[in-house]
Amino acid sequence: MIKSRGLLNEFCFFMLLCCIGCNTNSVNEKFQNDRDNVLHVKNRIKEFHVENVLIGSYARSYVLNDYILIADYKSLDKMVHVFDAKTLQYMTSCVNRGEGPEEVLNMGCLGIDEAHRTFYVSDHAKLKIFSYPIDSVLANPFYVHQIKTEMNAAQFPSEYQYINDTLCIGRVICPIGNNDYKPTVAKWNMTTGMIIPMEYNHPDIKKKRMLCTASVENGIYVECYQNRDLMTICTLDGNLKFNVYGPDWKHEAERDQYYDQPVICKNYILVPCYDNSEYKKPSSPTKILIFDINGDYLQTLEVGYNIQSFCYDRYNNRLILVLNDEIQFGYLDMNGII
Repeated sequence: MIKSRGLLNEFCFFMLLCCIGCNTNSVNEKFQNDRDNVLHVKNRIKEFHVENVLIGSYARSYVLNDYILIADYKSLDKMVHVFDAKTLQYMTSCVNRGEGPEEVLNMGCLGIDEAHRTFYVSDHAKLKIFSYPIDSVLANPFYVHQIKTEMNAAQFPSEYQYINDTLCIGRVICPIGNNDYKPTVAKWNMTTGMIIPMEYNHPDIKKKRMLCTASVENGIYVECYQNRDLMTICTLDGNLKFNVYGPDWKHEAERDQYYDQPVICKNYILVPCYDNSEYKKPSSPTKILIFDINGDYLQTLEVGYNIQSFCYDRYNNRLILVLNDEIQFGYLDMNGII
């Protein structure tokens, strides 16, 4: 009898440990079936006129201190255009396209260094990153860039958040053969070139396709999967905080697109999302999902335009939108929204 009672106690203790483990794990897993708090904002979007500057059909926006930078990936000459962030007036253009030593051949993302009022341009053809102090560019339209660092063709950053010369966090690409690649969120030391991948990887994802962003103020990075209805939030040390599963979450990827490039604004995560109900391989999303910093869903902004990319202007609390629609550039005042 005593032996049986001892076995029963051991069994109960084992089940208790299992329950504790399940409850601990469930704290990190969030399943969201409804995301139907929709705010239509098309009538609030103001067109951002770029005057006589011709900008190609594929562009991306950035904010550097008092300036908005528009990276024009299809330009045949100047590839970065500078505007005053407050007035939206055109200031100058820079970064010459070409094969010469003072030119950029295959422009990637821009790294934003607000402390030194400088932006960095990746050239994936030359495997170099060049620096452009904004004050030098404004003072001299013929400013010649300096080499900031070099990249490794076997493992290189595609997009990143610049924190300082020894710490950047972003998506690192490892080419696999001629037609495949492996993306990883990693810490990157610009000075030494050292890349340290973050430890956490979702156990159910075999072929990862994602975009990411990071926030030092909030101590997190966010991965948004392009081929699954999944967002992962981790600490800057690479420890999982939350996996956030949307209404269309499945273990196996069945579609080409779910989420686009996430952006952290104040204490919110903003993520462009493709329309699940009308999915016909659209070129751009029209919705932006808003989550709090822990991944809890708050609201959906229905922009009403096809969104190519956007950035957050924290100085003026507005989104700078690059659109693939009847207007090319616009801005949305976020007062009253976040």
